[in-house]
Amino acid sequence: MEMENQLWEGYVDWRGKAAVRTKHGGMRAAIFVLVVEVLENLAYLANASNLVLYLTQYMHFSPSQAANSVTNFMGTAFLLALLGGFLSDAFFTTYNIYIISALTEFLGLILLTMQAKSSSLQPPKCDKKQQEMQCQQVGGAKAALLFSGLYLVALGVGGIKGSLPAHGAEQFDGSTPRGRKQRSSFFNYFVFSLAAGSLIAVTLVVWIEDNIGWQWGFGISMLTILLSIPMFLAGSSFYRNKIPLGSPLTTISKVLIASLLNSCTAPSSSNAVASMSSSPPRCKEEEEEEDENGDRSTKPESPSESLKFLNRAAANTESSKLKCSVQQVEEVKIVFKSLPIFACTIVLNCCLAQLSTFSVQQAATMNTRLGPLNLPPASLPVFPVVFIMIIAPLYDHAIVPLARRISKSEMGISHLQRIGAGLVISVVAMAAAALVETKRRTAAHDKLDSDSPLPLTFLWIAFQYLLLGSADLFTLAGLLEFFFTEAPFSMRSLATSLSFASLAMGYYLSTVIVSVVNSITARAGGQPWLAGANLNHYQLHRFYWLMCALSGLNLLHYLFWANKYKYRSHHGGRGVASSMEGRDIG
Repeated sequence: MEMENQLWEGYVDWRGKAAVRTKHGGMRAAIFVLVVEVLENLAYLANASNLVLYLTQYMHFSPSQAANSVTNFMGTAFLLALLGGFLSDAFFTTYNIYIISALTEFLGLILLTMQAKSSSLQPPKCDKKQQEMQCQQVGGAKAALLFSGLYLVALGVGGIKGSLPAHGAEQFDGSTPRGRKQRSSFFNYFVFSLAAGSLIAVTLVVWIEDNIGWQWGFGISMLTILLSIPMFLAGSSFYRNKIPLGSPLTTISKVLIASLLNSCTAPSSSNAVASMSSSPPRCKEEEEEEDENGDRSTKPESPSESLKFLNRAAANTESSKLKCSVQQVEEVKIVFKSLPIFACTIVLNCCLAQLSTFSVQQAATMNTRLGPLNLPPASLPVFPVVFIMIIAPLYDHAIVPLARRISKSEMGISHLQRIGAGLVISVVAMAAAALVETKRRTAAHDKLDSDSPLPLTFLWIAFQYLLLGSADLFTLAGLLEFFFTEAPFSMRSLATSLSFASLAMGYYLSTVIVSVVNSITARAGGQPWLAGANLNHYQLHRFYWLMCALSGLNLLHYLFWANKYKYRSHHGGRGVASSMEGRDIG
């Protein structure tokens, strides 16, 4: 019995043996994850942040085509995080998924490095100033090589984003206040690690790509992701790995189908309360399922009153065609309740997509000198990145402790309050972006078709980078912790990956909005707002005002759902759908 108390139930080490409390888990294990995230995000963002210029200058895409290609690439990468999270929960551990995904990204970067190094694998070079009509966009086998490399990278990045944050968060004992606070700090420093990798990517690596060659930029990314693998493996003896519990989609599907089938069945004469409170026999693994804390789960005896249409799935009557346990029903309810919060962050991420596309192209038309230095436009993210690296430790060590003392609560600032703050900042950011673009267009009034830099410093664009970067800091860390702590034990990797799936949806939504805006404005008899080879002819300021309006409406939508949401209890036991005192926002 004493030996059992020394083990982490539901967790194993990298050899598949039971994880030991005194040996596995804790901040010591999580530090390896944080270092790996620096390397992984460096490898990914070094190319993603500058990819729009690579596609326009070397692959001869138009600005709007390049913007859509980049948003599709980044959207796919983040959407595939759902696949990484699903496989981590259902069949493999987060440990195995990271290694497989890193090798996949490495393979994609090999292909991109080969193409960037060999001119025979690129379209013919041309001078757009003199031979604009003769510039040949990449096609055929060369385009196949380009997109094969890009989407292998996307597949690898998706697997990493779906497994690494959950792997780090799994190292902490959520049954104690200390463990919960450490886990919250981990998510803050995970965002810090993202920013640290980004800082190196958008300064050193982007400079190398613009001044020495893209083959060196892709090559550095290739070596960095390769280096992350032995760094990750170095922590193997300290990790505790959650045992996969089978497909979470099976549980969700079973509850939905059971509620549908049983709703078509006439109620029997059995006592309704008794039938709803009893559950069908469950397998040993389900009976012994634990929360993230290692404590026995508190099994609900009867379904909650919310989302009542799902309660019929737990009906245990003779006429029931498919039976589910009450706990299965309540776990599916938790997933459903978190979906509106997920949906409300998509518009924010649509705004963030502009930083990788139009904002880079805006900066490319402006004076990019900063003192004696001539900075590449893709290095603009350095401003929000540095801000995040300053504010993340400050938030963790000063703001949160102060909020805990004032509110006398363990959390201090709730997850939903943090997400809401990010959404508010995003509205301000898009208004600032519209005003700055208006100023840039005014400066370009007499130089619409000129390729010379405008007499306007690119630091004006830094405002929208700084504001949207701040919004991302609040929202991403809040989302990661919200989904991890609210999700059922068997679905935590998949739930955490929703944070990155929101990014994906944002990038895809950006592509859709650009296409719809162009279609509507062209149909109105004028020039499409966002079409052509010259950004100076775009109506980008109007597009930014449109995004500002959408962000405002999205904020109101979020406030509605955040005020209705009730947290689960995470303070001793794993009560389902219990509420915290007070509301989060409003």
